Amino acid sequence: MILLDGNAVSKRRLADLRIRIEERLHKDGQRPGLAVVRIGENSASKIYVGRKVKACEEAGIYSLEKHYPDSVTEDDVLKVISELNENPLIHGILIQLPLPKHISESRILTAVDPIKDVDGFHPLNQGRLFIGEPTFIACTPLGIMNLLKEYKIEIAGKRAAVIGRSRIVGRPIALLLDQAGATVTVIHSQTKNRQSILKNSEIIVAALGKPQFVKAEDLQAGVVIVDVGINRLDSGKIVGDVDFENAQKIASAISPVPGGVGPMTISSLLENTWKSFQESKR
Repeated sequence: MILLDGNAVSKRRLADLRIRIEERLHKDGQRPGLAVVRIGENSASKIYVGRKVKACEEAGIYSLEKHYPDSVTEDDVLKVISELNENPLIHGILIQLPLPKHISESRILTAVDPIKDVDGFHPLNQGRLFIGEPTFIACTPLGIMNLLKEYKIEIAGKRAAVIGRSRIVGRPIALLLDQAGATVTVIHSQTKNRQSILKNSEIIVAALGKPQFVKAEDLQAGVVIVDVGINRLDSGKIVGDVDFENAQKIASAISPVPGGVGPMTISSLLENTWKSFQESKR
């Protein structure tokens, strides 16, 4: 069984990225910049942003955090985004989700300049992904594809199942797997014969947010499993959407939680920022 170690792969990719950034900095004194807009005091968001800022430091990327209280108005947030769009030191803009209920997620994400949309959530970038000509791919799906590539997991010709259909993970990873040559089934709350679909799948991406939803009896021998879920049990333990302890006995490859997809999401974010920086200097 292969452990799809996102921590190890992410560290290698960020080390390679740092070398490229340092070479550019030595050449002309320029470096990529990432701005994060965070609203409110959501503890998980605060942790995630902290990890992203730390990763920026390790890679040599300039980072800027814009933090506002829950009471901030939508117009004020739009004004901040407009300023960041015009800031030549900023090449990537990340809106940390979720947003307060009084702020339209759609309006905020659409306000980000598509060439700085390193999270890949702008409708233009999502549309480009749909036609197979992406500018920026959402970081978690991109991280998943990078992880599979690093471990030389064959995708073309395989039967793949994606559990969950969010526009952040489920829908884009289904498109990416399809474009890589897999035959993809998306499983959601209204899907019938879920167990039969899973049992016949050679690749499974679980991204629904339900702890240990996928059981060992749902799986065929040799399946490749990518677990996107991050769930905290009453005991405080962090688990994924897959029963890892038992699934690993059946799978040929599986990603752990934590330490699998999460680190790959962050490395993909920074690589997208580097890509935006390069495009801006052409």
